[in-house]
Amino acid sequence: MIHGSAVRVESANWQNILANSVTSPAELLHRLQLESSLLPAALAAAGSFPLRVPEPYLNRMRPGDIHDPLLRQVLPIGEELTEQPGYVLDPLGEQHTNARPGIIHKYHGRLLLVVSSGCAVNCRYCFRRHFPYDDNNLSTSEWDDALDYIRSDTSISEVIYSGGDPLAANDRRLAWLTRAIAAIPHVRRLRVHTRLPIVIPQRITPELIDALCGTRLPVTMVWHCNHAAELDTLTGDAAARLRQAGVILLNQAVLLRGVNDSVEAQQALGEALGDAGILPYYLHLLDRVRGASHFMVPDDEARELVGALLTCMPGYLVPRLVREVAGEPGKVPVSVELMHDASSKPNQA
Repeated sequence: MIHGSAVRVESANWQNILANSVTSPAELLHRLQLESSLLPAALAAAGSFPLRVPEPYLNRMRPGDIHDPLLRQVLPIGEELTEQPGYVLDPLGEQHTNARPGIIHKYHGRLLLVVSSGCAVNCRYCFRRHFPYDDNNLSTSEWDDALDYIRSDTSISEVIYSGGDPLAANDRRLAWLTRAIAAIPHVRRLRVHTRLPIVIPQRITPELIDALCGTRLPVTMVWHCNHAAELDTLTGDAAARLRQAGVILLNQAVLLRGVNDSVEAQQALGEALGDAGILPYYLHLLDRVRGASHFMVPDDEARELVGALLTCMPGYLVPRLVREVAGEPGKVPVSVELMHDASSKPNQA
């Protein structure tokens, strides 16, 4: 832990924390006491997809450890610049489902609103790292058009706040949008997909909870946590505040080489989520976005890993292994293989 900074951010305003995120590869390497020889590659990779790491997340990394699972998710490296066959700019075909500015309508009965184009952290495996956010920054009239789109399609029963990270939007915008959606009779549920409670747990304020929960709509919040080390007292407190307000908490993770591709890492994550009252939802196979091939875990290894989890954990703490395929009507479940011989569990080292 980098204890000197942890004290400063515990009670700080989330917007100040966000504004003061580390964006310099040189600063990140210096703060974590890592070799300066890593800098040229980090600068080159950050040139195509910028570095962004907020202080609370940085504080959970182990200084001097290039293999730290949190660092690996955010450190730009040279492998990102090597093009690999099959790794593309838009792996999920979302530009074809970007029905109008601010709306991604991929699945029947639900749609995504791009509430904010900004993220609090830039994850190197992000499937939207090349998304045209400039075309989805909505003016007031465009927000009215997006709401008209929802009003006109009575099959839409769930609206999903996405981004970027939707919680990067301010409380006033979120409150206005939530109330406008709640006024549409056929919308029955609100879902929020976010990583902000993980990387800046100070974002979960009474004002935010009022903005999201002050209508008739039940709220589900899907966190994005990949490793047990991402959870601490601050994230636990944030989860408790949301649960007290009646928010259903789920988690989705991405299976990442060198981060969480072992039975031990996945078991620790499931247990830590359970302790915080967050149910594992999905474990995604990597989306083949350009720049992320070094995170890929083969399907067979993923199946065995989740199969091993099913033999040592309660089923409700084991996420569903899925992949997203462009053009499919929903997430595609991936079958798993139950492990009968504990000694053969993958990646035990």
